[in-house]
Amino acid sequence: MSTVVVTGGTGFIGQALCPVLRAAGHRVVVTTRNAGRSPSDSGVVVRTSPELGPESDWRAAVADADVVVHLAARTHVMVDRAADPAAEYRGVNTDGTRRLAEAAAHAGARRFVFLSTAKVNGEDSSAAPYRETDPPMPLDAYASSKIAAERALTGIRAETGLETVVLRPPLVYGRGVRGNFLVLLKLCERALPLPLAGIANRRSLLYVGNLADAILRCLDAPEAAGETFLLRDGEDVSTPELVRRVAGALGRPCRLFQVPPTALRFAARMAGREESAGRLLDTLTVDDGKIRRALAWTPPYPMAEGLRETAQWFASQARSEGFGE
Repeated sequence: MSTVVVTGGTGFIGQALCPVLRAAGHRVVVTTRNAGRSPSDSGVVVRTSPELGPESDWRAAVADADVVVHLAARTHVMVDRAADPAAEYRGVNTDGTRRLAEAAAHAGARRFVFLSTAKVNGEDSSAAPYRETDPPMPLDAYASSKIAAERALTGIRAETGLETVVLRPPLVYGRGVRGNFLVLLKLCERALPLPLAGIANRRSLLYVGNLADAILRCLDAPEAAGETFLLRDGEDVSTPELVRRVAGALGRPCRLFQVPPTALRFAARMAGREESAGRLLDTLTVDDGKIRRALAWTPPYPMAEGLRETAQWFASQARSEGFGE
């Protein structure tokens, strides 16, 4: 049995991961800045931790760790009021990750699993699905901070021998999801007519249960040490196909009509929502062949099952909390 310290264990991905780790026999320690916020899994150990940043002292939080799984991050902020957003992302996602990994190495942890993002590869894979060997092309401060963190981990691995594993997921969905996918659930629940029928893109997605399973595999697999892996559910879908599938999982009608993508992009630009439009219109797919070959890993849940589980959560809890309004 290993002691696995999970940062961000009370968040969306952490809440799915911790029960999987415990079911596999690991002792799970969840770090949180808010002592009053506990994970739903009562079997984990909760430990107060510092904020991620260039001055964070993580020695106490990771003192007994065999493995650290680093999920916590400054993610996309829709309305960012920071004076220097890029500096904020670097401070948390790059410098904070470096400090945490240094503390883990000093404590004697053998492995550090880092959740990065497929966005470090870029935002448009229309030429070919992204691979781990492609040169990074981050286009925003969030993705730039993540690739900088990956490079910092490479240096720490060389200096200390800490085994690092980097996972780059695309959009993750599942029970407890927030952000754009929750917006999609609300729109499909309302069965509003949407001008998306003419979009012919492709998007990779990852169900949170598949991500948790991949993280579990990366804790011990010798072949994972020092590697970077892209992940996906195993199939890619267009935006209109995703809307149809989500609506079907919710048991709601799907009403799509066609507006030229160029018109949608122009309207989004005029409204200052060009980045959001890109997530609907652009192609972002990844090649997950490396993790399948190296670790003999296949996602245990097909996309249909992941969407069904997400829809059931939305129906049973999200609506009661007012998410469907």
